[in-house]
Amino acid sequence: MPKDVRALVMAAGMTGTGVFHLVRPQAYDWMIPPELGPARPWVLGSGVAELVTAGLLAAPATRRAGGWAAVGLLLGVLPAHAQTLRVFRHRPGKLAVAAARIPFQVPMLQAALRVARAR
Repeated sequence: MPKDVRALVMAAGMTGTGVFHLVRPQAYDWMIPPELGPARPWVLGSGVAELVTAGLLAAPATRRAGGWAAVGLLLGVLPAHAQTLRVFRHRPGKLAVAAARIPFQVPMLQAALRVARAR
């Protein structure tokens, strides 16, 4: 996939999830590990971070910075994935779905790294 297309696809995805974080934060609140404190600031902050990252990815002049921001965001959501595993540990069907989502982080991280390292 050409690097511009990769970056724009990532920007579109992050725009959608960023908007959803801000419009329906309650859909994400339960994913925040309680050890991090109140969930809502984390959810809203991540939505803003996704929108900023999407903007960086969309503009050619800031695309590399957007790639690195995307890497940071994708690594930053790992505690939320761990929390979903903890919440669903006694519900095998939901646990399987939660666990199946985690490997998808790898190709997204690889794509973000490709954008970040592009010249």
